[in-house]
Amino acid sequence: MSIEVGSVVEGVVTGITNFGAFVELDEGKTGLVHISEVADEYVRDIHDFLQERQKVKVKVLSVDERGKIGLSVKQAQEKKPEAEDNRAHGNHSSFHAPRSNNHGPRDFRKPNRYSKSTASFEDKLSKFLKDSDERLTDLRRKTDSKRGGRGARRSD
Repeated sequence: MSIEVGSVVEGVVTGITNFGAFVELDEGKTGLVHISEVADEYVRDIHDFLQERQKVKVKVLSVDERGKIGLSVKQAQEKKPEAEDNRAHGNHSSFHAPRSNNHGPRDFRKPNRYSKSTASFEDKLSKFLKDSDERLTDLRRKTDSKRGGRGARRSD
């Protein structure tokens, strides 16, 4: 059987690196599953998803002129119905809440201190401008003291 782009085939994981996993296919050919194609979620450590000598289904993404084969485990898997439901209802967000196993995506956004629900837009804006002005003043003070103050010139 010839390996064609778009086909789903079975293979055996022969090696795991920090950037992906090598999978041996039919006819003794080997392809690479890049770390980004291992799972639908963030993959920090491939060993959490694949082990050597594990049989896996992979989709052939590319075969170049030198014979390198690009593979995907996540594209070979059946899509979950709930993911399709979210897309159907207009929810295209791929951001998830933080997970306790430290392997999933995390929310690194800072809590918004200007988002008080009772404050008006003008109140939020004035608080933001006041905080911003205080920070700039503090920054100028620190940098000026390192330079010797404002307007201080050295005489030659």
